[in-house]
Amino acid sequence: METERREFLDDLLTTPSPSGFETDGQRVWTAYVRAFADEVTTDAYGNAVAVHEGDGDGPEVAFAGHADEIGFMVRRITDDGFLRLTRVGGSDRTVSKGQHVTVHAADGPVHGVIGQTAIHLRDRSEDAVEDVTEQFVDVGASDEADARDLVEVGDPVTFASTVHDLHGSRLSARGMDNRVGMWAAAEGLRRAVEADVDATVYAVSTVQEEIGLNGAEMIGFDLDPDVAVAVDVTHATDNPDVNGDAKGPVEVGAGPVVARGSTNHPTVVDLARTAAEESDIDYQLQAAGIRTGTDADAFFTSRGGIPALNVGIPNRYMHTPVEVVDTADLVAVAELFGAMAERAPAFAPFAVDV
Repeated sequence: METERREFLDDLLTTPSPSGFETDGQRVWTAYVRAFADEVTTDAYGNAVAVHEGDGDGPEVAFAGHADEIGFMVRRITDDGFLRLTRVGGSDRTVSKGQHVTVHAADGPVHGVIGQTAIHLRDRSEDAVEDVTEQFVDVGASDEADARDLVEVGDPVTFASTVHDLHGSRLSARGMDNRVGMWAAAEGLRRAVEADVDATVYAVSTVQEEIGLNGAEMIGFDLDPDVAVAVDVTHATDNPDVNGDAKGPVEVGAGPVVARGSTNHPTVVDLARTAAEESDIDYQLQAAGIRTGTDADAFFTSRGGIPALNVGIPNRYMHTPVEVVDTADLVAVAELFGAMAERAPAFAPFAVDV
């Protein structure tokens, strides 16, 4: 991955952006796309759209990744100065205890830890993991008044883990879901701009996907493109503790994952596969018999129905502080989007032949 592109990715991954509090992450994204987009706009809730204006006769194609990440929120401050939590999105209670966290307070970040009683002091016969609502953050406060000087109810909380390079082109971080998607949407637009494609191409960074696809519902209605492609992480099934028969096979480093079925419009699937094959981009297929669980599910029912597709980036250990992706897959997705944008006019109008 080129240095400038990697720096953009690192900036996204190190900027906390929990659902409902995406502003800082969106500022990073919009600052980057302004360098090559014809126009960049945002709406009332912070959805961001960058556009390459085509020749006016081509279709309108949107590539969308969501800006938000899972996390927690301060639910209550106890008499003795600890913080009780509630979930923001699908936070995993089995990985939260004993972790460093950051409370994003009005006066700046407050460092804390999610407490875990020492193994010496626990009843080992009762080692079940408590729900997130029963866990607590220790920020070092001596009592409630001390804690209230630092934080207040409703402040978002994220894991404090950061970016680490693994062997080769593998990368680990909190919030790969879905900083890699918003990165790919931006990079796909950049490639479309460089190729000066005839289609009008939108890169979109949506808000509040993790709590109900909310931003995609707003964008689908407002933008109303001819095609909407949601790029999100998908479960890699190549690590030892995953039953590949249930979900896979999806491999990290084997290329973008094109979903088929349900939400995924067959003509848009054909566009993605043709673009990949003609551009020598390796890709994988995934069955989505009921739903994708991504913004594509909101796009395809918007207005009268927007032809949609989910393209996945293989991700190990989703919704943990140590998600793992291969940067080669990210680059391949961006290249795929550029190739799709070039070929989109040949596949329009996007409708099944009945």
